[in-house]
Amino acid sequence: MPLCLSAGAITASLAIQGFTLAWMHSIEKIRWEEDWRVEGRQLHLVAARIRGTGAGMEPPLGAVLRDGVLHYVPAVAPLDSLALAHSPYTRGYELCLDSGCRPLADYLPGIAETATILVSSCPP
Repeated sequence: MPLCLSAGAITASLAIQGFTLAWMHSIEKIRWEEDWRVEGRQLHLVAARIRGTGAGMEPPLGAVLRDGVLHYVPAVAPLDSLALAHSPYTRGYELCLDSGCRPLADYLPGIAETATILVSSCPP
């Protein structure tokens, strides 16, 4: 299944099976990364990393520190979709593929300054 992105009437479809969602913590300025797989009609969170620690950012249970990065496997049930805030007040989410990372909003040209980006498996 391809990955679908939408923000209101603006949509995009990406022919991918997996991706990394990355963002910068708005206060501590520490990068977070989550690896997702598109399986059937759901999104599965398979691994995550936090590139440091800070106030209110305790390492998750079972996290392993390797080269200054906390690696862990979140205990999150598969999801039908992710709803992500797009705002001028914080740095935006990035979508990372084999070709590199790009702002998620780049895939949705014309997105409003403030919007909710819905990430999901595309319908058949």
